[in-house]
Amino acid sequence: MYKRQLLRIDVARLRAEPGVEAVFTAADIPGVNDCAPIVKGDDPILAPVAGSGDASQIGEVHYLGQPMFAVIAKDRRVARRIAARAREFVTIEPLPALLTARAAHAAKAYVVPPMHLARGDAATALASAPHRLKDTLCIGGQEQFYLEGQISYAIPLEDDGLLLHCSTQHPSEMQHLVAHALELSANQVQVQCRRMGGGFGGKESQSALFACVAALAAKTLKRPVKLRLDRDDDFMVTGRRHGFEFDFEAGFDDAGRVLGVEIDLIANAGFSADLSPPVMTRAICHFDNAYWLPHVSMHGYCARTNTQSNTAFRGFGGPQGAIAIEFILDSIARKLGKDPLDVRRANYYGSPSNNVTPYLQTVEDNILEPLTEQLIQTSRYRQRRAEIAAFNAQSPVLKRGIAFTPVKFGISFNVNHYNQAGALVHVYTDGSVQVNHGGTEMGQGVNTKVAQVVAHELRIPLAAVRCTATDTQKVANTSATAASTGADLNGKAAQDAARKIRARLDALADEKFGGRRDMPFNDLVQAAYVARVQLWSDGFYATPGLSWDRATMTGKPFFYFAYGAAVSEVIVDTLTGEHKLLAADLLHDVGTSLNPAIDIGQVEGAFIQGYGWLTMEELVWHPTTGALLTHAPSTYKIPTANDAPARFVTALFDAPNPADTIHRSKAVGEPPLLLPFSALLAIRDAVSALGGHRSDPPLRAPATPEAVLDAIDAVLASTT
Repeated sequence: MYKRQLLRIDVARLRAEPGVEAVFTAADIPGVNDCAPIVKGDDPILAPVAGSGDASQIGEVHYLGQPMFAVIAKDRRVARRIAARAREFVTIEPLPALLTARAAHAAKAYVVPPMHLARGDAATALASAPHRLKDTLCIGGQEQFYLEGQISYAIPLEDDGLLLHCSTQHPSEMQHLVAHALELSANQVQVQCRRMGGGFGGKESQSALFACVAALAAKTLKRPVKLRLDRDDDFMVTGRRHGFEFDFEAGFDDAGRVLGVEIDLIANAGFSADLSPPVMTRAICHFDNAYWLPHVSMHGYCARTNTQSNTAFRGFGGPQGAIAIEFILDSIARKLGKDPLDVRRANYYGSPSNNVTPYLQTVEDNILEPLTEQLIQTSRYRQRRAEIAAFNAQSPVLKRGIAFTPVKFGISFNVNHYNQAGALVHVYTDGSVQVNHGGTEMGQGVNTKVAQVVAHELRIPLAAVRCTATDTQKVANTSATAASTGADLNGKAAQDAARKIRARLDALADEKFGGRRDMPFNDLVQAAYVARVQLWSDGFYATPGLSWDRATMTGKPFFYFAYGAAVSEVIVDTLTGEHKLLAADLLHDVGTSLNPAIDIGQVEGAFIQGYGWLTMEELVWHPTTGALLTHAPSTYKIPTANDAPARFVTALFDAPNPADTIHRSKAVGEPPLLLPFSALLAIRDAVSALGGHRSDPPLRAPATPEAVLDAIDAVLASTT
């Protein structure tokens, strides 16, 4: 089992290797050897040697793949070859290890104390319920698999400064952690990110280790240093979506309404806390999904295991929490012999009653019913279910399945002070406009949306507006581009800045040009410059009305809710366990869309990404060493264009956001990742057909052919 005490690193021998320019260990870090985002001190940049002088550093290597030293060479291939021989240069001793979330939970090994949220009296509701259901569920993790891997390029500057080009979703966090590691002030560290080749949460906190190492080398050697991970190393070093284990019991009535539910949520946090605490908080807050749960008791455990420290991934715990209630309702429907759609609608949040979440936020502006009705009609759900039943009756091997699942997803950071953003807008005398904001562009189109907002406010063509690289020297103290808030926060901040400039220009037009509003922008700007009118402005936005009590896990953590629904149809080969996604009908709520083309792309991309997570992206660790075995595209399968369904219908629900968001739009980054729940439950429906829908298939995720065959065996065994 892989957990080791690091006793010695032979630095002299490493430095003597041909082509090596320098070697850095934890002892070479002048400041704090820590890149933890929340629980300070539990995530070292480089593993320290035992007895190295720092009492807090006990010299443990926590997982197979943890960096112990950094090799700097003129030729990257030389550095990589020597680093790959790390075992030759270190002395380590085995220590007891925990490799699974279940094992860690049994040992009560957690990265933070357990979390609990309850409403009502779940135990009494369960005891008095006409029907009860008790089961477990296993949902695997997911690798972000961004196109561009982790990369940092550090350049020494004059006056003891440092410029860091970093592929990161959180430039300000990289600035702070690098400053702490190198004993610098924040004003000495400039972090810049023009764009990323994908992030999906994997570059929110996990980019810090590489930023710190590159910065340490550049600062010490006084030379530019680039650190770029190969895909294998990226897999082995960085964390990913948390896998979850669930133990639950639910009580329900004859209509399928949930009367009480108790659930344990056990997340595989990995070796350190990283972002596991807020991930678990979000999982608990999203467990209810679209449903009124009068009596509920939830217990969240972030299990400490000797594997990579898991981190943010699109949805940030929300999908893991919500999928549990979807499985529960799916099982309830099967036990009662009802259509799962009808059971879901029986449990929907209501209005004006039955509309308060377990964390005590009122569900306002609920559009679940009209959205559901529209999708049922456009997808022909009822008719297709009857057609599928007829097909299955005459097909002994190939079985089809269909499922409907809804989405209710709260939008905002669940840490209040993160819900702020700044922007800087410059108007030049030729009428062109430059925008800088705190969000990072990772392919989601935030720069396009922010530029659209500025163009609209200034009443100029979009082509006249240019967004520049995210830069800690332009907009300071930014939040991560995460939690689906990129356009919400930065769009509002940019709007604030543009409106200030437009107000000055309109005042000048009133004073000198008779209030003309049709004056060419270029002419008006030139006149403003001559009149010494300020042609640039900063903007700021803070999301109003939020509150959160971390101790009681209650408040109003979300500014609004986004809604959606999906109908998926699959066919399963019951001899091989393989399946094919035949059709997906998606209807998603984005408020008044800022850019329908971008938003539809986000919905479809999220669906395919979530479909990959739930059906094919399987992470496997060696059961005794803890080595990640699926660490390359050859062993880790992500969806391709061939996995998209032949029928792929995506529509945006027509309903402005009642909340005062940017142009009444809604977030679209995370919520649609919950839509492919329907694909997983459609597979479950197809497997269930083997037993005449009398047996509940124990299907785990990802639903690989092996998992499907295990579920088939269980169904067949229960019907014989």
